[in-house]
Amino acid sequence: MGQTSEMTAFLNLHEDQLVSAGVPEQFWQTLYTKLVNQTFNTSEYFELLKVEQDDEENDKHHPSLILRALKDINKCNAQHIYLIDHAWTYKINGKQQLLEHDVLIKRLCNILNIAFNLDKKELIDKLLDNLWKINNFYSISNAKDVEDRLPIWYIMDEVGTAVTHSNHPNCRIVPFVYINDQITYSILFPIEDIKEAEIITRDFAEGITESIRREAILLPWVFKSFESIDVNPPMPDEEYFLSGHIKESLPDLSKLEGKKVLGNVLKVYSQYSLININLNSNKFTIVDNPDDADILWYTEHFKDFKKLSCSPEKFINQFPFEYVLTVKDLLCITCRRKQTALNWLPTSYNLITEIGHFVSYFQKRDKEGFDNFWIVKPYNLARSLDIHITNNLDYILRVSLTGPKIVQKYITNPVLFYRPECNGRVKFDIRYVLLLESVKPLKAYVYKHFFLRFANKPFELNDFEEYEKHFTVMNYIENADLKHMKYTDFLLNWLVQYPDYEWDTVEKLIFKMLKDILECAIIEEPPCGIAHNPQSRALYAADIMLEWTEDKEIEPKILEINFTPDCKRACDYYPQFYEDIFRVLFFNESVDTVIPL
Repeated sequence: MGQTSEMTAFLNLHEDQLVSAGVPEQFWQTLYTKLVNQTFNTSEYFELLKVEQDDEENDKHHPSLILRALKDINKCNAQHIYLIDHAWTYKINGKQQLLEHDVLIKRLCNILNIAFNLDKKELIDKLLDNLWKINNFYSISNAKDVEDRLPIWYIMDEVGTAVTHSNHPNCRIVPFVYINDQITYSILFPIEDIKEAEIITRDFAEGITESIRREAILLPWVFKSFESIDVNPPMPDEEYFLSGHIKESLPDLSKLEGKKVLGNVLKVYSQYSLININLNSNKFTIVDNPDDADILWYTEHFKDFKKLSCSPEKFINQFPFEYVLTVKDLLCITCRRKQTALNWLPTSYNLITEIGHFVSYFQKRDKEGFDNFWIVKPYNLARSLDIHITNNLDYILRVSLTGPKIVQKYITNPVLFYRPECNGRVKFDIRYVLLLESVKPLKAYVYKHFFLRFANKPFELNDFEEYEKHFTVMNYIENADLKHMKYTDFLLNWLVQYPDYEWDTVEKLIFKMLKDILECAIIEEPPCGIAHNPQSRALYAADIMLEWTEDKEIEPKILEINFTPDCKRACDYYPQFYEDIFRVLFFNESVDTVIPL
């Protein structure tokens, strides 16, 4: 293709995007011309037709229009690429935007064939329930900030939303970010020759070939019962545990035989500044060079345990294959190894490999009239980013496409904490610091001073877009109230609020759960379980919520286990925090604040 300097400049900015989106090169020049001239000429080759729906279909609210070709369209003709505008671009919780834009509400109602005769709140709720049939997403994968890489959702205009699904489509539609104007469009182009009067179609599950997952992803448009699929997924093999992870080596145990001879003072190299500031015991000294250290305390993942075993005098703050605890999907799989996990692990599924089992369970619960509220979480994001709560199956299936995620049964009857300043009872979670000294034999501890996080609004099973009602992590929310409370004050409040439930009894259940989880993590050999390594010691944070059972008993639920957690509050509250932990892990001393599991 001969190129002008303008076209060359365009491709310098956009070629990678065009290639990754699979836009054939033959269309690039026409696309550029239409972008520069803002040419929206779909009406020359396509027409919109109103869909007549049966009464029984009216509550399903599929798009009210379909798109049909006015003329023959040759897929090899470079002119047949078309710009599609977007009616609405929004973050996942768009309720506030809709509340402020009546014109947008009416436009979306027309697109989805929803009668414009409800009150505004009911209308918005109905729209948000049905938008999953017409929304799409894109993300900026090379953005520096993780928040800027989160999915951006959008609704195409009436032309784009009128393109229907087919397993054998004649067109593709892909999002395109025009960097010059900082505007995102969709672009439509043919992949087959199209005859006059032919309906324009695309594949709504494009790129998904595995049959069960494909059928699940298409459920918003094509119903299918999954109830014949077992709700209990099989245990995955070693390949699953290794996939997506940097390869790590096992230690050479022959070089680590015998008992370490420790000096009276251990040298610590730490990438975590809080340790350097707060580890003031005369049993430890901070050094700047890892080669000089007896203890290596890294905040980045360490993988080469074989090489480290050539320096048997050193300790490391990680275990080989500890990701079976610290990555959300692997934690769920790991915990299934014990029958007792049915009590303390929320029902969980991987939304890629276990999606059919999940849909089966969802459909069965729906048929039996049970609540179906679920929380969708990315495998490996923190700060409550990209987390969704809903009882809308279409919603869950659509967000499953935005990156690897698990879905867990939402805790609908949590034990709550009364906050008078909030005029009600709020959700809270409990963080215990978990210490692992050895896996053969299992030797673990828990720091007895637990930590608490609170929601800022009274809990109700509604308005799931209200972060401060349903979440407890307020550190990253601008202007949010961050309630601090030491565990001793919490226990005094607990005694008043729940006099019939002794905290010691609840805590024993928590400790039993934590020990069960660790036992699950070492049942299997690596890579499916944590590996034995005499050089390893580790500190994790276990986040826990309490739930009421049907018998009005309190049951702990594990939410997640964190690698290298933030321990600033621990150091602020308890200046000897790291000293106590290091004395236990590296000198095998007993301290009052650390309890063996």
